[in-house]
Amino acid sequence: MIDRRLINNFDWGMLFVAVVLSLIGVMTIYSATRPVLEAAQETFYMRQLYWLLLSLIVFIVSISIDYKWFIKFAYLIFFFGIILLVIVLVAGRTGMGARRWIHLGFLSFQPSEFFKIFFIIALSRYLSDIKQGVSLGFRELSGMIGVFFIVPAILILKQPDLGTALILLFIFVTMVLTAGAKKKIILTVVIISLISLPFAGKVIWDGLKGYQKQRIIAFIDPQADPQGVGYHIQQSKVSIGSGGFIGKGYMKGTQGPYRFLPENHTDFIFSIFAEEWGFAGSSVLFLLYLFIIWRGFDTAKKARDIEGCFLALGVTFMFALYFFINVGMTLGMMPVVGVPLPLMSYGGTALLSNFIALSIIENVRMRRFALYY
Repeated sequence: MIDRRLINNFDWGMLFVAVVLSLIGVMTIYSATRPVLEAAQETFYMRQLYWLLLSLIVFIVSISIDYKWFIKFAYLIFFFGIILLVIVLVAGRTGMGARRWIHLGFLSFQPSEFFKIFFIIALSRYLSDIKQGVSLGFRELSGMIGVFFIVPAILILKQPDLGTALILLFIFVTMVLTAGAKKKIILTVVIISLISLPFAGKVIWDGLKGYQKQRIIAFIDPQADPQGVGYHIQQSKVSIGSGGFIGKGYMKGTQGPYRFLPENHTDFIFSIFAEEWGFAGSSVLFLLYLFIIWRGFDTAKKARDIEGCFLALGVTFMFALYFFINVGMTLGMMPVVGVPLPLMSYGGTALLSNFIALSIIENVRMRRFALYY
């Protein structure tokens, strides 16, 4: 028997907005990949629809399980994620110069997309195990950095996937700060980071792949090679700027179908949307994303326990980072690091992981009444 209190506390608004954003994504994918001459239409939009249906099914299954079970088995889930990352390096499928996918014959998936959620669950468990009101010291932080961040970050950078590694770093830092790290430790870390910046910068730069270095160069100076490394950013700005205030209209954009803008249905899908719907449509899109982020933080505030609070915060931080980094990439305000736009960019694994992440927020919100009954 279904507890009616779960239904009463379900955030229908957030689910509705998530589905709307996903359908907008399908529409934009269809427009971006449509042929301009007599040719067969790419099936990207149909695949995205199938993944959306699967994501909704998994969403329903996920919210039916109390998030306390995720916390209980958090370390096992994290260890399973590490195993998947190792499998990728050993036997993963290579595509576009990166080894990020596990191929099962009937489908391929990207473990790093799911690992971010495993990472948040494990980190929430660790932080909640520490006594409330006790600031994080060097001992607690050193163990967290080594186990929860450095190990998976190295495995992910080996793929290579700089964008996901950066997301993990930002999530780790924001959650630790939220948990209450001592000011003395934060100041010490900042000072050490500034002192070691020249050496660390050289090590990191030498460890980057050629195309990753080119993306950073393009971010600093897009005009250095406008037909090469700066081409993506330049064409993205052209797409967004040509939309004007109200846009050219749906299916009337040119940057996507004429293939001026590479990766138009994945990393740069916002540019295609902005060209067709302009500043007005982009503003509405931003409000939809901000609504989900607001509901996430509101859920964390109203969570019944510290575990639920950390879970909701971690997922919301992740969602917000994805949104701001992707939009920043398309506007030339951040380097191109291969971060998709949540719910809209083409990619079945990314879409599924987005809905699993949102299901965690819903899970925490639905069960916030538990202490009072």
